[in-house]
Amino acid sequence: MILCVQGSSSNYCVSSPRSILPTGPSTERRAGTVSALHCQSSQAPVWDPTKDLRAIASNFCHLENSGWYWGAVTAAQAHAALQEASEGSFLVRDSSHPQYMLTLSVRTVRGPTSIRIQYSGAQFLLDSCSPARPSLMSFPDVPSLVQHYMGPGRRVEERKAEEKPSKPCQQTIQDTSVVLKLKKGVYKVHSFPSLQHLTRLTINAHSDGPDQLPLPRPLLRYLQGYPFKV
Repeated sequence: MILCVQGSSSNYCVSSPRSILPTGPSTERRAGTVSALHCQSSQAPVWDPTKDLRAIASNFCHLENSGWYWGAVTAAQAHAALQEASEGSFLVRDSSHPQYMLTLSVRTVRGPTSIRIQYSGAQFLLDSCSPARPSLMSFPDVPSLVQHYMGPGRRVEERKAEEKPSKPCQQTIQDTSVVLKLKKGVYKVHSFPSLQHLTRLTINAHSDGPDQLPLPRPLLRYLQGYPFKV
């Protein structure tokens, strides 16, 4: 994912399908491309209430367990929490935009910024209305999305962005672009994860799946309740 910054730290533009665009006065930004500055809304998917409710409930259950979900904090509060953090530190919060549920706030080399997370058809993805929208990966929950952009998937997409031929006007943008990295979740104040959860993260990070471990069934159910490495 590439973040292009021209001039000041608040003047963001785009250099790849997963870059960040300004969205007016709001501090939340949108993933897209240069040609998406005047794009139209995508067609709404067919609504399946049961499937949606199940996906949303499961997602928020995982987020509550993660420790880096901050709930209903403002963009200013999120950015203040990330201001002194290292590059790649991030948190997820409730979106301040009424049409979105969640927003990813992250500390880049040029300072904190935010990207809306879009929900569509029981899937979550970084918000975009660009022509590249169909190629953006979607995930059944936000922890899976975050884990993808922390791991090999992000590096593969960065290489694709670097290898893609650029027009002269795009080359100038790429010359001033900044790689957006997700490295470490910032835990909510006074809500540091339990020792059990930290142990679960360690086990997940060093195993292909809890089903393969010779553990008692209650412990296996606990591991399966949060099958992520972040």
